[in-house]
Amino acid sequence: MQIRCSNEQCHAAVDRMFSGYECPLCGDLLEISYEPLGLLPEELKRVWLERRLSNERVDRSGVWRFRELLPDYAPYDVVTMQEGNTPVLEGRLSADHAGLARLRFKHLGWNPTACFKDLGMTVAVTEAKHRGVRIVACASTGNTAGSMAAFAARAGITARVYLPKGKVSRAKLAQALDYGAEIVEIDGNFDDALSTLTQQRDEEVYFLNSINPFRIEGQKTAVFELMEQLSWNPPDYIVLPAGNLGNTSAFGKALRELFDAGMIAKIPHLVSVQASGANAFVRTFHEGGESLHVVSQPSTRATAICIGAPRSWRKATKAIRFTQGFVLDAPDDEILAAKRMIGRDGIGCEPASAATLAGIRRLVGAGRIHPGANVVAILTGHVLKDTDPIASTASTDHTRTPAYTAN
Repeated sequence: MQIRCSNEQCHAAVDRMFSGYECPLCGDLLEISYEPLGLLPEELKRVWLERRLSNERVDRSGVWRFRELLPDYAPYDVVTMQEGNTPVLEGRLSADHAGLARLRFKHLGWNPTACFKDLGMTVAVTEAKHRGVRIVACASTGNTAGSMAAFAARAGITARVYLPKGKVSRAKLAQALDYGAEIVEIDGNFDDALSTLTQQRDEEVYFLNSINPFRIEGQKTAVFELMEQLSWNPPDYIVLPAGNLGNTSAFGKALRELFDAGMIAKIPHLVSVQASGANAFVRTFHEGGESLHVVSQPSTRATAICIGAPRSWRKATKAIRFTQGFVLDAPDDEILAAKRMIGRDGIGCEPASAATLAGIRRLVGAGRIHPGANVVAILTGHVLKDTDPIASTASTDHTRTPAYTAN
């Protein structure tokens, strides 16, 4: 394993215990690379599948089951809550809404803290434990806070979360509090919270936002598990919501690693969907992807992706270009309509997740995705993560089933 600059023109290596997250030479974010695997593709697929029959704690994890492509730790040092192992679900009504013949959802909201962040936190908190740190910290719109707090509690490490005051779902704040996190409220938005955190440079504090390369290693395993669930037949498109762009970066890295290792024969197109009021990546990508177009006052009811200056934009740009994918945005009314449709499928998700369905509907309508295409949408958070939009839109929802009144 090596930690290197993610900029392929630089690709400088740093020491394993390097405390920063940016390349000391060019300033781009770091990433982790591995030596070529010693197993043939079919052998590795068999090993990963057989671990599902094991009762060993690291094998029961839907992250650590894929440890040949993860940082190496002693099994007893791994901080895990059997994260991963999330389902792929058919969305029949959602497919009709999008104009597709078939649509499947990979629901990462079925993780221990009800969101995809757990996949990255099991690796990042394990690394924090390996380094012997006493405090881990993150800025968050809510999901990262709850996930980090839970895994830090399991590891016996103090969790400190920086939240934009008054802009976090009460359910998400309650999670972080229940797991014992120290809460620091910041006047402003997520970007202000992250800037406040990163400017402190406290050597005792280990940052666990997605700028941390160990987070990305855990998050990429969602793609490994998805490919296995699809019998290693990749879909045409993988569509995911986009906030700070850690997932877009992680998914691109996963697809590159699987393709280079001979595990998959084709590369799905990644589609990254933002809310129109927080569409910094859309503007950046469509302007050539050479410099970040910051949205100074991001605004969307999909609060989990309400981010105006995504830090992983360069990695995400590389991922979209590598997979020949798309970047687009959708307005809040379309995102909330998509969320209601996912609910009618009996699946449910938080608002940010529904950006995927809204984006797919736009792309099918514009002729950029064929109605017969094989599409998998990623849902990143559970429906109970943010219930306020459900109540506030119920009165205008004409798709509801009328209540039964007894005589």
